[in-house]
Amino acid sequence: MENKQHFLNQRRLRASSHIRELAVTVLLNYKQFIQPIFVEEALELPRNIKGLPHIQVDTLNTILETIQQDINCGITKFLLFPIPSEKKTKDFNYDFASLVVSTIKNTFKEKIWLAVDICLCSYTTHGHCGILNEASTMVENHQSVQELAKYAHRLAGAGADCIAPSDMMDGRIAAIRILLNQHHFEQVSIMSYSAKFSSQFYGPFRDACNSTPNSAALKDRKTYQISPFNQTDAIASALRDKAEGADIIMVKPAALYTDIISAIKAKSDAVLAAYHVSGEYASIELMHEQQLLERTSAHIEVWAALKRSGADIIISYAARNAKAWIENHLL
Repeated sequence: MENKQHFLNQRRLRASSHIRELAVTVLLNYKQFIQPIFVEEALELPRNIKGLPHIQVDTLNTILETIQQDINCGITKFLLFPIPSEKKTKDFNYDFASLVVSTIKNTFKEKIWLAVDICLCSYTTHGHCGILNEASTMVENHQSVQELAKYAHRLAGAGADCIAPSDMMDGRIAAIRILLNQHHFEQVSIMSYSAKFSSQFYGPFRDACNSTPNSAALKDRKTYQISPFNQTDAIASALRDKAEGADIIMVKPAALYTDIISAIKAKSDAVLAAYHVSGEYASIELMHEQQLLERTSAHIEVWAALKRSGADIIISYAARNAKAWIENHLL
């Protein structure tokens, strides 16, 4: 009898939603969510994104409406992806991105926190994240870092609160931090895509940003993004970026890499962001469309897993729903 009572002990902590709420060890806070947003220079009307229901690429005018709607839903932190109309191999023009940032910040001022992605994949004709050599067989690290630092400086001057380099070039965090400090932008933070894996789960995002690699000689990003089979590389890259001046380090994708989040968190006190990427988001949405799961509960389950693994910040395409979903979710 004593053994039977002992075994029932854990069941008593699951007996009702009230006691389940009292016993939780993971708490989700919508204020720690970031909403990705897209704006494209050539668009006259917003466009849908293949595989990403409820998400659109905005125009310069409609992006303001989107942000206001998100503010009304409780979201005040954003990760902006500007998509220029002109693609080149070098000598890139950042006027549109600067215009978007200044327009957003002048409109909403201190109401929001705006991070801006600074990868070159949307700017290049070949879709890679940096400048290619003459043979188009490799990304030139040093030239790409110089270009990224220049881009970061422009965005800081336009009013960005945070620079988010997603390119995975070596040394770009130090180069950006030094240049920003030299021009008195010490208050602008850096959120580094520190452990960004060469993943199959970026497809819908690449459709949104027109950034699929298309170079015949360099067909993928394996030479600069991290292999899913190399945990050591991911940890080392994250620790390096923190040492170079990153204020926030990121793991991307997130749901498939909770072991990486935990491993980095065990070795660093850095603020850590988990990016639940487009393919991960789309997987939930598509299963929901097929009535194979309940959408809200599935997203919350993923968010709980990311929190359990050590994430401080969650970047999610469903972030705009976080406040309502979390508050109304029954444990």
